[in-house]
Amino acid sequence: MRPLRCLPLLLLTVLPLTFAAQVSLLVPQQNATVLLETSLNASTFFAPTNDAIKQHIESRPLWRELLDGSLPELRDNVQEQLRQELFYHLLNYTLQQEAPDDQTTEVHKTLHYPRKPTSGPPSRAPPPNPPWLPTPGGTLGGEPQKLRYSTRDDKSFVGVNAFGNGGAEVSKAAVNTSNGLLLGIGAVLDVPEDLATVISHHPSLKYLTKILNPAITAFLNGTSELTLFLPVDSAWEELPPYERLYLESEFATDDLKRIVNMHAVTQAKHVTYSEEFKDGLKLKTVDGPTLDISVDSDSGKTKISSSELVEPDIYASNGVLHTVSSLLLPEGSLQLTPEKYLLVLNCTTFVSLLHSVDLNHLVNDTETHWTILAPRDDVMELFGDDNLPERGSEELKKLLQYHFIPGKLSPKKLKDGMLVETALEESGLDGGKQVLPVSVSSHGKKDSPSISFGEVTIMEEPVTINNTLIYFVSRPLTPPVDALQTALPFLDLSSFLAAVFSTGLADYLNLTPRTTFLIPHNDAFKRLGLLVSTHLLSASSKPDLERVIKHHVVTGVEYAEQMLNGSQRSYGTLEGSDVHIDRSLANNGTLLLSASGGWPDMHSQLDPMNVLTQTGVIHQVSDILIPRSVELTVGKLMRAGKGSTMATLMNKAGLEWILNGTAPPEGSPWSELGLSGVGWTLLCPTDDSFKGINLTALYEDGDQLRAIVSQHLIPSQRPQEEDPGKKPLLIDNVNNNKPLVLDDATTYTTLQSAASLYGDIVFRRVDDGDDILVGIKGARGDNGRRDWARIHAWGRSTTGGGTGGVIQIDRLLVPYSPSWWNAYGAPIAVGVVGVFFIGLFFLGVRAIWRRDTTEATYEPIGGFAQDQDEET
Repeated sequence: MRPLRCLPLLLLTVLPLTFAAQVSLLVPQQNATVLLETSLNASTFFAPTNDAIKQHIESRPLWRELLDGSLPELRDNVQEQLRQELFYHLLNYTLQQEAPDDQTTEVHKTLHYPRKPTSGPPSRAPPPNPPWLPTPGGTLGGEPQKLRYSTRDDKSFVGVNAFGNGGAEVSKAAVNTSNGLLLGIGAVLDVPEDLATVISHHPSLKYLTKILNPAITAFLNGTSELTLFLPVDSAWEELPPYERLYLESEFATDDLKRIVNMHAVTQAKHVTYSEEFKDGLKLKTVDGPTLDISVDSDSGKTKISSSELVEPDIYASNGVLHTVSSLLLPEGSLQLTPEKYLLVLNCTTFVSLLHSVDLNHLVNDTETHWTILAPRDDVMELFGDDNLPERGSEELKKLLQYHFIPGKLSPKKLKDGMLVETALEESGLDGGKQVLPVSVSSHGKKDSPSISFGEVTIMEEPVTINNTLIYFVSRPLTPPVDALQTALPFLDLSSFLAAVFSTGLADYLNLTPRTTFLIPHNDAFKRLGLLVSTHLLSASSKPDLERVIKHHVVTGVEYAEQMLNGSQRSYGTLEGSDVHIDRSLANNGTLLLSASGGWPDMHSQLDPMNVLTQTGVIHQVSDILIPRSVELTVGKLMRAGKGSTMATLMNKAGLEWILNGTAPPEGSPWSELGLSGVGWTLLCPTDDSFKGINLTALYEDGDQLRAIVSQHLIPSQRPQEEDPGKKPLLIDNVNNNKPLVLDDATTYTTLQSAASLYGDIVFRRVDDGDDILVGIKGARGDNGRRDWARIHAWGRSTTGGGTGGVIQIDRLLVPYSPSWWNAYGAPIAVGVVGVFFIGLFFLGVRAIWRRDTTEATYEPIGGFAQDQDEET
């Protein structure tokens, strides 16, 4: 017979009984240890029956190997694991043969002293104590493992739980021996395992088992004398769904460990069982908070702080477990921050970027109300790291701050067109908060409108978590850049931007904090007049252009809502003067913007767009604004219109004061005519128009020179219409900013009109009004083209009250002097025809008279004398 097959004999060597007072168990000689005979004076042994052992070996490989002899050699010198399991069936005292009363549970101490498993291979050295004796000490503070014995339904059970349920039935009648009591049981008693295993097998701790991680498992199994008060599954269900979702994630390790520590008590060499619970007992947890034990003597219920004790004394190899009805978390002890929820909601990349720039405080603040615009991981993966600033950079920090909005902005609070402040503090705003535009479009659906922040769309319903509201965006938001870079994509604003870059003002404008740009459309340069635009864009006129540009930059950030409030407001500009907004001038409620200079009633329509920039905002305007610091004289416009030859003629004619926009010199013929303060419009022939003209002879002929110049000068006035029934037209100050109204058949007097009947000029529109001609009114003859010129461009001056300017024409208008025939032929012909018809009239009268005097007449009888006598 092989010695290892004799498990019953092995049991007997541990505890010799009366029917086997002396048993020797022989073991292989190489083990160097031989079990000797021994005896216990008093003991109780719960001995599993053979059938119980056969059922047990299927789940216990060690027992099966021992019984079938397949174990090649002993694992260690004393068979520690098997010995501990056998000691759990053994009490060091004799129980009373009478079973406990029904519904009564007795707690007994076994000879099993659980201890931490040794590391490394088993030692073959002999133990310091005899192997058949238990070794006190271990993981329960020097105390042995406990075992419950109870009776229910007239049957006895051992190894039951705190309520007397479960356990192994005592299936054999008690056998008294000389040194104890033998009780046969129908199952092998399961030795309590480590706390983590006990938790995983408990039916009321399934959720805790689900969220346990290796770090917590290591803590539970690596700590001795551990007393746990763990909440049952229903307690975890009281948590909000997103808190449970977070606890189930891989990111909750630290918080889970802290939760377990607030439910764990460790005391030196002591484990706290329920038998020690008494009213007023205080137990300090591993994390610090104290658990207050209160026992109601009337109801017998026990409370652990604010929670009720559900099940006490669940034994484990390194401590004891009590289940409670709720989480034992002091108020404010566990802060589930927005960061933790963002991690759970698949925004891990977003959180990682926040940590790289030390902005994690924004998602760890549980007191401040925030609205977070968070991109999920799949969005960040699609967007790509190459499209984001470098990790840890200042640019990335600003980008991420732009995703945080103070306050909880639910969809009901959002209005289309509103601006919301973000956490981004811009140096370009003097430390002010950058704003973010909101777009809300219902698309016919009142309950679920489409919401966008900036140009980024919200992908799904927001999530509310305590003081935080999270929107999930379709891509990361990009904070506004400098004003000029922001305006570059707007092709309709390219002319103004080109003008800015041509002056060298770009850096100055971009770096000036808190500014509002009023950028005109490209068409504004055309409406301003080609000569004015040419002048401003010329290299020699850069100071004027810089003043005009600065006049379009308001000092201060004025968003659309602020500009729409009120009917009249003025704003200072970088140029130094103000622009004025007036709502009352517009019939349709739009805003009209007035410049500080230019000409009277110079207006531009304001289109508030709220295009955000790093330093403020951009709005669009329809027309260019001229400040009062810019003087557009006739001379400047002539140079822009290539009219230097005409300027020379005016100087030689003594009219240079018109070029400078000043009053005529005192004592000059012009001052005597009362021309001070009069605005002038000059019809300016281009230099090419003087080809073929003998300028030397013209310069020598002063009268002809003054006549030619005077023919091209129009003093400011109300134009005269050929149709006297029409109302006189006022100068059009808004429409294309022309110096004169150039409607068809409009007539103006010139400086030459006082000296010649043919001094007036008249405008004609040809080719469906696309071309405009100007000519000397009344001029006629065989070569009429010499009296007409085609208009190429114009420009309005700001001098003389802003009522004049320069009109560029393609030829010189020579003052008209009719020929002898044109001057006298027609009157003579009219006179001859008139004399002829007068003669005919008198001949007719004479003929009629003669006919009347030659006709027969009749006299009264007796003659006229008789009648006279009778009357006498």
